[in-house]
Amino acid sequence: MTDITKIRELYPFKSNFMTINDHQYHYLNEGKGSPVVMVHGNPTWSFFFRNLVKRLSVNHQVIVPDHMGCGLSDKPQKYLYRLETHVENLENLLTSLKLENITLIVHDWGGAIGMGFAMRHSDLIKRIVIMNSAAFSFNWIPLRIALCRIPLLDDILVRKANVFVRAAQYMTTVKPIPDLVKLGYRLPYNNYANRIAILRFVQDIPMSPDDVSFEPLLEIEHGLWMFRGLPIAIIWGMKDWCFSPKILKRWKIYYPEAEIHELEHAGHYLMEDAGDEIDDIVEDFLQRYP
Repeated sequence: MTDITKIRELYPFKSNFMTINDHQYHYLNEGKGSPVVMVHGNPTWSFFFRNLVKRLSVNHQVIVPDHMGCGLSDKPQKYLYRLETHVENLENLLTSLKLENITLIVHDWGGAIGMGFAMRHSDLIKRIVIMNSAAFSFNWIPLRIALCRIPLLDDILVRKANVFVRAAQYMTTVKPIPDLVKLGYRLPYNNYANRIAILRFVQDIPMSPDDVSFEPLLEIEHGLWMFRGLPIAIIWGMKDWCFSPKILKRWKIYYPEAEIHELEHAGHYLMEDAGDEIDDIVEDFLQRYP
Protein backbone atom coordinates (compact mmCIF):
# COMPACT_ATOMS: atom_id res chain seq x y z
CA MET A 1 0.00 0.00 0.00
CA THR A 2 1.37 3.40 -0.97
CA ASP A 3 2.13 5.64 2.01
CA ILE A 4 0.73 9.09 1.18
CA THR A 5 1.57 10.69 4.53
CA LYS A 6 4.03 13.07 2.88
CA ILE A 7 1.37 14.50 0.56
CA ARG A 8 -1.60 14.40 2.93
CA GLU A 9 -1.87 18.20 2.92
CA LEU A 10 -2.38 18.09 -0.85
CA TYR A 11 -4.53 14.95 -0.89
CA PRO A 12 -6.59 14.96 2.33
CA PHE A 13 -9.24 12.51 1.19
CA LYS A 14 -10.66 9.33 2.63
CA SER A 15 -9.78 6.23 0.64
CA ASN A 16 -12.53 3.87 -0.50
CA PHE A 17 -12.02 0.45 -2.03
CA MET A 18 -14.09 -1.91 -4.13
CA THR A 19 -13.02 -5.52 -4.69
CA ILE A 20 -12.98 -6.47 -8.37
CA ASN A 21 -11.78 -9.99 -9.21
CA ASP A 22 -9.90 -10.22 -5.89
CA HIS A 23 -8.10 -6.91 -6.47
CA GLN A 24 -8.66 -3.63 -4.60
CA TYR A 25 -9.92 -0.78 -6.77
CA HIS A 26 -9.40 2.58 -5.06
CA TYR A 27 -11.67 5.59 -5.43
CA LEU A 28 -12.55 8.90 -3.81
CA ASN A 29 -16.15 9.63 -2.84
CA GLU A 30 -16.35 13.16 -1.47
CA GLY A 31 -19.29 15.46 -0.76
CA LYS A 32 -23.02 15.20 -1.43
CA GLY A 33 -25.27 16.30 -4.26
CA SER A 34 -25.49 15.55 -7.96
CA PRO A 35 -22.62 13.20 -8.91
CA VAL A 36 -19.47 14.30 -10.70
CA VAL A 37 -17.18 11.51 -11.94
CA MET A 38 -13.58 12.33 -12.87
CA VAL A 39 -11.54 9.84 -14.92
CA HIS A 40 -7.76 10.19 -15.05
CA GLY A 41 -5.21 9.05 -17.61
CA ASN A 42 -1.61 7.76 -17.75
CA PRO A 43 0.71 8.17 -15.84
CA THR A 44 -1.42 10.13 -13.37
CA TRP A 45 -3.97 9.07 -10.76
CA SER A 46 -6.80 10.67 -8.79
CA PHE A 47 -4.19 13.09 -7.39
CA PHE A 48 -4.40 14.94 -10.73
CA PHE A 49 -7.92 16.17 -9.86
CA ARG A 50 -7.23 16.90 -6.16
CA ASN A 51 -8.02 20.64 -6.22
CA LEU A 52 -11.08 20.24 -8.41
CA VAL A 53 -12.34 17.59 -5.98
CA LYS A 54 -11.99 20.03 -3.09
CA ARG A 55 -13.85 22.73 -5.01
CA LEU A 56 -16.74 20.68 -6.37
CA SER A 57 -17.33 18.45 -3.35
CA VAL A 58 -18.77 21.47 -1.53
CA ASN A 59 -21.97 21.07 -3.57
CA HIS A 60 -21.59 17.73 -5.37
CA GLN A 61 -20.82 14.08 -4.77
CA VAL A 62 -17.42 13.67 -6.43
CA ILE A 63 -16.20 10.19 -7.40
CA VAL A 64 -12.66 9.70 -8.70
CA PRO A 65 -11.34 6.16 -9.25
CA ASP A 66 -7.75 5.08 -9.67
CA HIS A 67 -7.58 2.66 -12.60
CA MET A 68 -6.36 -0.79 -11.66
CA GLY A 69 -2.58 -0.63 -11.45
CA CYS A 70 -2.67 3.12 -10.84
CA GLY A 71 -2.66 5.38 -7.81
CA LEU A 72 -3.77 3.59 -4.65
CA SER A 73 -5.42 0.68 -6.46
CA ASP A 74 -3.76 -2.74 -6.47
CA LYS A 75 -1.05 -3.32 -9.04
CA PRO A 76 -1.35 -6.99 -10.04
CA GLN A 77 1.48 -8.18 -12.25
CA LYS A 78 -0.57 -10.75 -14.18
CA TYR A 79 -3.58 -8.74 -15.24
CA LEU A 80 -5.30 -7.83 -18.49
CA TYR A 81 -4.57 -4.11 -18.61
CA ARG A 82 -6.74 -3.29 -21.61
CA LEU A 83 -9.08 -0.46 -22.53
CA GLU A 84 -12.09 -2.73 -22.23
CA THR A 85 -11.00 -3.94 -18.78
CA HIS A 86 -10.65 -0.38 -17.49
CA VAL A 87 -14.10 0.48 -18.84
CA GLU A 88 -15.57 -2.59 -17.12
CA ASN A 89 -13.95 -1.64 -13.81
CA LEU A 90 -15.36 1.87 -14.01
CA GLU A 91 -18.75 0.41 -14.91
CA ASN A 92 -18.64 -1.93 -11.89
CA LEU A 93 -17.90 0.96 -9.58
CA LEU A 94 -20.43 3.49 -10.87
CA THR A 95 -23.30 1.04 -11.22
CA SER A 96 -22.65 -0.27 -7.69
CA LEU A 97 -22.94 3.30 -6.39
CA LYS A 98 -26.30 3.59 -8.21
CA LEU A 99 -25.48 7.01 -9.64
CA GLU A 100 -27.79 8.99 -11.92
CA ASN A 101 -27.50 12.35 -13.68
CA ILE A 102 -23.71 12.03 -13.87
CA THR A 103 -21.41 14.83 -14.90
CA LEU A 104 -18.43 13.11 -16.52
CA ILE A 105 -14.99 14.79 -16.51
CA VAL A 106 -12.23 13.07 -18.49
CA HIS A 107 -8.53 13.59 -19.17
CA ASP A 108 -5.93 11.69 -21.27
CA TRP A 109 -6.77 7.94 -21.35
CA GLY A 110 -9.75 8.84 -19.20
CA GLY A 111 -11.36 10.10 -22.41
CA ALA A 112 -11.65 6.65 -23.94
CA ILE A 113 -12.38 4.93 -20.61
CA GLY A 114 -14.96 7.47 -19.48
CA MET A 115 -16.72 7.64 -22.84
CA GLY A 116 -16.64 3.85 -22.98
CA PHE A 117 -18.71 3.79 -19.80
CA ALA A 118 -20.93 6.60 -21.10
CA MET A 119 -21.70 4.69 -24.29
CA ARG A 120 -22.85 1.69 -22.24
CA HIS A 121 -24.97 3.85 -19.93
CA SER A 122 -25.92 6.90 -21.96
CA ASP A 123 -29.08 7.38 -19.91
CA LEU A 124 -26.99 8.11 -16.82
CA ILE A 125 -24.89 10.88 -18.39
CA LYS A 126 -26.18 14.46 -18.21
CA ARG A 127 -23.10 16.66 -18.71
CA ILE A 128 -19.58 16.11 -20.03
CA VAL A 129 -16.32 18.02 -19.49
CA ILE A 130 -13.50 16.99 -21.80
CA MET A 131 -9.88 17.91 -21.07
CA ASN A 132 -6.87 17.05 -23.27
CA SER A 133 -7.85 13.51 -24.25
CA ALA A 134 -9.17 11.36 -27.09
CA ALA A 135 -11.90 8.75 -27.48
CA PHE A 136 -11.39 8.00 -31.16
CA SER A 137 -8.86 6.35 -33.46
CA PHE A 138 -5.78 8.12 -34.78
CA ASN A 139 -2.77 6.97 -36.78
CA TRP A 140 -0.03 9.10 -35.24
CA ILE A 141 1.63 9.39 -31.85
CA PRO A 142 4.59 11.56 -30.81
CA LEU A 143 8.06 10.05 -31.14
CA ARG A 144 8.55 10.35 -27.39
CA ILE A 145 5.59 8.01 -26.86
CA ALA A 146 6.50 5.73 -29.74
CA LEU A 147 9.94 5.08 -28.23
CA CYS A 148 8.24 3.71 -25.13
CA ARG A 149 6.40 1.15 -27.27
CA ILE A 150 9.49 -0.51 -28.76
CA PRO A 151 9.73 -4.11 -27.47
CA LEU A 152 12.41 -4.60 -24.78
CA LEU A 153 13.25 -0.91 -24.79
CA ASP A 154 9.74 -0.18 -23.44
CA ASP A 155 10.37 -2.16 -20.26
CA ILE A 156 13.73 -0.49 -19.73
CA LEU A 157 12.43 3.04 -20.24
CA VAL A 158 9.04 2.85 -18.54
CA ARG A 159 9.56 0.37 -15.70
CA LYS A 160 13.28 0.16 -14.94
CA ALA A 161 14.32 3.77 -15.57
CA ASN A 162 10.90 5.29 -14.75
CA VAL A 163 11.33 7.66 -17.69
CA PHE A 164 7.62 7.98 -18.42
CA VAL A 165 6.66 9.28 -14.98
CA ARG A 166 9.75 11.44 -14.48
CA ALA A 167 9.67 12.99 -17.95
CA ALA A 168 5.99 13.82 -17.53
CA GLN A 169 6.89 16.09 -14.63
CA TYR A 170 8.93 18.29 -16.94
CA MET A 171 7.22 17.91 -20.34
CA THR A 172 3.54 18.31 -19.50
CA THR A 173 3.33 21.81 -18.06
CA VAL A 174 4.27 25.36 -18.92
CA LYS A 175 4.94 26.27 -15.30
CA PRO A 176 7.40 24.25 -13.17
CA ILE A 177 5.65 21.72 -10.93
CA PRO A 178 6.44 22.22 -7.21
CA ASP A 179 8.55 19.48 -5.63
CA LEU A 180 5.81 18.23 -3.32
CA VAL A 181 3.39 17.93 -6.24
CA LYS A 182 6.03 16.01 -8.22
CA LEU A 183 6.33 13.66 -5.28
CA GLY A 184 2.58 13.19 -5.31
CA TYR A 185 2.61 12.08 -8.92
CA ARG A 186 5.55 9.71 -8.33
CA LEU A 187 4.51 8.09 -5.06
CA PRO A 188 2.30 5.27 -6.39
CA TYR A 189 4.93 4.36 -8.99
CA ASN A 190 7.96 4.03 -6.74
CA ASN A 191 9.35 0.72 -7.97
CA TYR A 192 9.51 -1.60 -10.97
CA ALA A 193 6.47 -3.67 -10.00
CA ASN A 194 4.31 -0.63 -9.32
CA ARG A 195 4.90 0.73 -12.82
CA ILE A 196 3.25 -2.23 -14.56
CA ALA A 197 0.06 -0.39 -15.58
CA ILE A 198 1.97 2.60 -16.92
CA LEU A 199 3.76 0.36 -19.40
CA ARG A 200 0.61 -1.59 -20.27
CA PHE A 201 -1.27 1.66 -21.01
CA VAL A 202 1.45 2.66 -23.48
CA GLN A 203 1.52 -0.79 -25.07
CA ASP A 204 -2.28 -0.77 -25.36
CA ILE A 205 -2.51 2.42 -27.43
CA PRO A 206 -4.60 1.20 -30.39
CA MET A 207 -2.92 2.32 -33.61
CA SER A 208 -4.09 -0.32 -36.10
CA PRO A 209 -6.68 -3.10 -36.49
CA ASP A 210 -4.02 -5.55 -35.27
CA ASP A 211 -4.04 -3.98 -31.81
CA VAL A 212 -6.28 -5.63 -29.21
CA SER A 213 -8.01 -2.40 -28.17
CA PHE A 214 -8.58 -1.08 -31.68
CA GLU A 215 -12.10 -2.50 -32.09
CA PRO A 216 -13.25 -1.41 -28.61
CA LEU A 217 -11.97 2.09 -29.36
CA LEU A 218 -13.84 2.18 -32.68
CA GLU A 219 -17.04 1.18 -30.86
CA ILE A 220 -16.55 4.08 -28.47
CA GLU A 221 -15.81 6.45 -31.36
CA HIS A 222 -18.94 5.38 -33.20
CA GLY A 223 -21.01 6.02 -30.07
CA LEU A 224 -19.85 9.59 -29.51
CA TRP A 225 -22.78 10.96 -31.51
CA MET A 226 -25.18 9.90 -28.74
CA PHE A 227 -24.09 12.81 -26.56
CA ARG A 228 -24.41 15.69 -29.04
CA GLY A 229 -27.53 16.95 -27.34
CA LEU A 230 -25.93 17.21 -23.90
CA PRO A 231 -24.18 20.21 -22.36
CA ILE A 232 -20.50 19.67 -23.18
CA ALA A 233 -17.52 21.80 -22.21
CA ILE A 234 -14.11 21.20 -23.77
CA ILE A 235 -11.18 22.65 -21.81
CA TRP A 236 -7.87 22.38 -23.64
CA GLY A 237 -4.26 23.13 -22.75
CA MET A 238 -3.01 24.46 -26.08
CA LYS A 239 0.66 23.86 -25.24
CA ASP A 240 0.12 20.09 -25.12
CA TRP A 241 2.57 18.34 -27.47
CA CYS A 242 0.87 14.95 -27.06
CA PHE A 243 -2.86 15.70 -27.16
CA SER A 244 -2.22 18.63 -29.42
CA PRO A 245 -4.71 21.17 -30.83
CA LYS A 246 -5.29 18.90 -33.83
CA ILE A 247 -6.91 16.42 -31.43
CA LEU A 248 -9.10 19.28 -30.21
CA LYS A 249 -10.23 19.81 -33.81
CA ARG A 250 -11.50 16.21 -33.87
CA TRP A 251 -13.58 16.83 -30.75
CA LYS A 252 -15.06 19.94 -32.37
CA ILE A 253 -16.26 17.79 -35.27
CA TYR A 254 -17.99 15.35 -32.93
CA TYR A 255 -19.44 18.08 -30.72
CA PRO A 256 -19.90 21.23 -32.80
CA GLU A 257 -22.20 22.80 -30.19
CA ALA A 258 -19.78 22.31 -27.29
CA GLU A 259 -18.42 25.34 -25.48
CA ILE A 260 -14.67 25.55 -26.00
CA HIS A 261 -12.11 26.93 -23.56
CA GLU A 262 -8.66 27.12 -25.15
CA LEU A 263 -6.02 27.76 -22.50
CA GLU A 264 -3.02 29.20 -24.32
CA HIS A 265 -0.86 29.08 -21.20
CA ALA A 266 -1.43 25.41 -20.27
CA GLY A 267 0.07 22.07 -21.28
CA HIS A 268 -1.10 18.48 -20.94
CA TYR A 269 -1.24 18.58 -17.14
CA LEU A 270 -3.49 21.61 -17.50
CA MET A 271 -4.73 21.32 -13.92
CA GLU A 272 -1.21 22.22 -12.78
CA ASP A 273 -0.86 25.17 -15.17
CA ALA A 274 -4.34 26.65 -14.82
CA GLY A 275 -6.06 24.89 -11.93
CA ASP A 276 -7.90 27.88 -10.46
CA GLU A 277 -9.13 28.99 -13.88
CA ILE A 278 -10.33 25.50 -14.71
CA ASP A 279 -12.06 25.19 -11.34
CA ASP A 280 -13.97 28.40 -12.13
CA ILE A 281 -14.87 27.21 -15.64
CA VAL A 282 -16.18 23.85 -14.43
CA GLU A 283 -18.12 25.29 -11.51
CA ASP A 284 -19.72 27.91 -13.76
CA PHE A 285 -20.57 25.20 -16.32
CA LEU A 286 -22.29 23.10 -13.66
CA GLN A 287 -24.26 26.09 -12.38
CA ARG A 288 -25.46 27.03 -15.86
CA TYR A 289 -26.65 23.48 -16.58
CA PRO A 290 -28.09 22.31 -13.24
